[in-house]
Amino acid sequence: MEELPKINIIYEDNHLLVVEKIVNVPVQKDNSNDMDMISILKEYRKKNEGKFGDAYIGLVHRLDRPVGGVMVFAKTSKAASRLSEQVRNNKFKKVYYAVVEGNISDKGHFEDYMAKNEKDNKSYITSNDKGKIAILDYEVVDRKDNLNLVKINLVTGRSHQIRVQFSSRGYPLVGDMKYNKKASPGTNIALFAKSISFIHPT
Repeated sequence: MEELPKINIIYEDNHLLVVEKIVNVPVQKDNSNDMDMISILKEYRKKNEGKFGDAYIGLVHRLDRPVGGVMVFAKTSKAASRLSEQVRNNKFKKVYYAVVEGNISDKGHFEDYMAKNEKDNKSYITSNDKGKIAILDYEVVDRKDNLNLVKINLVTGRSHQIRVQFSSRGYPLVGDMKYNKKASPGTNIALFAKSISFIHPT
């Protein structure tokens, strides 16, 4: 097996693991067959807890492959079920930082309906009968030239939500190869999951 990258464990107990997801590492196995976060954490549990066979790691929420930042994974199916329910009921709070282009207002509230095209793995704004509600609030923390550091409170967690809601209004994320036509190949997306808050499953 290939050598596992070092993981920053932020918090751990018998029920869950809070970790910093590595940039450009998928959350779960995909077509690339690259090492993924779930496999890395299963190996971490086997090594740390002396587990044999398959260690359980439950996926509760996702981050896009190019995005890094804080994530929670469940260590039991009960914890996974209870945390997933909080995600569904919007009780799971997520704060992101992003760098966006353009002359954006100091604060804003975005509310759209979004859908995903699985064929090209892209999301888009659509009508309310074809999509799911997507809501976020943001405030500008710093500005320089045509760039803005924004703090984002993500209310709903749709696929590529932050990237699509900002780019559709003319404020694409720096380094976003999917939704920013000016992004240079080989650059990292300027988006990071800064914090999450939730009710502990037990």
